[in-house]
Amino acid sequence: MPKVAILDDYAGLALDLADWSPVQNRSEVTVFGRHLSEEEAVDALRPFDVICTMRERMALPRTLIERLPNLKLITIVGRSLPNLDLAAATDNGVLVAHSDFAHPRFRAARDATPELAWGLLIATVRNLADEHRGMRDGGWQATAGMTLSGKTLGLLGLGRTGTRMAEYATAFGMSVIAWSQNLTEEAAAAAGARWVDKATLFSESDVVSVHLVLSERTRGLVGEPELARMKPHAYLINTSRGPIVDEAALIDALTSRRIAGAGLDVYDVEPPPPDHPLRALPNVTLSPHLGYVTREMLGAFYEDTVEAVVAWLDGAPIRIANPGA
Repeated sequence: MPKVAILDDYAGLALDLADWSPVQNRSEVTVFGRHLSEEEAVDALRPFDVICTMRERMALPRTLIERLPNLKLITIVGRSLPNLDLAAATDNGVLVAHSDFAHPRFRAARDATPELAWGLLIATVRNLADEHRGMRDGGWQATAGMTLSGKTLGLLGLGRTGTRMAEYATAFGMSVIAWSQNLTEEAAAAAGARWVDKATLFSESDVVSVHLVLSERTRGLVGEPELARMKPHAYLINTSRGPIVDEAALIDALTSRRIAGAGLDVYDVEPPPPDHPLRALPNVTLSPHLGYVTREMLGAFYEDTVEAVVAWLDGAPIRIANPGA
């Protein structure tokens, strides 16, 4: 029977949130609940015909793919996977099946990331993580937060998630400004925001929230010059992708208190090592890449994955991302 691996099921929910019986009846399914290093993956995944990934949790570089001789199919969530070497998969005869985000199963779950982003924003400006730790340790009030009403939210990116953030901000009585490389004044106004240039966004905002796709154009887009323009009482929120923000520059700005704080859901390396400086800074609120992690969204992801694996088992693979497929 074909062997199918479900990777990085951190919460142990994969088999509960979708009906895997069409796959289990025709293959041997193994769930990996913890993250595997590349060397661990070489040994653990060698027997498998199919690898089912969850977003960018597992990197699949050429150095790994070429050492998995039985691999025939990789399923990915999204139309592409930045840390998957698609050329290496193609060169080694491995099909890559992507998701169909247009499917109705995803509609009910699409607010997962903006809801998390807004919750992280509130937690950050009201110092909830620090106060929570204090309460757990027997303490009481130790900080003073910032009221959002009357303040300015700067959105770096105004796509679907950014537009939802603009709606939330309006409900909270905030002014909204926005910038991205391709954003126009008309598009910003249609989403309830005012277009500004990049420098103005960082200098005028009380909270800057990142909502861009990681690409060569956006990698390191928020660096020391941008952080230096921010007000001393301003906050940075990033629920998009870690490398959009220069991590070293952010750590320096937080350590020196040049900005008030940051709320982060994404990191350069995930998970970050236990001794990472961000884990120790008191003016940072951290979450472990929870933006898309809801039962509804994960269920949609896994249903999509089951559909792709069944199609491959039937000999009629669907949604293939390999060039020319």
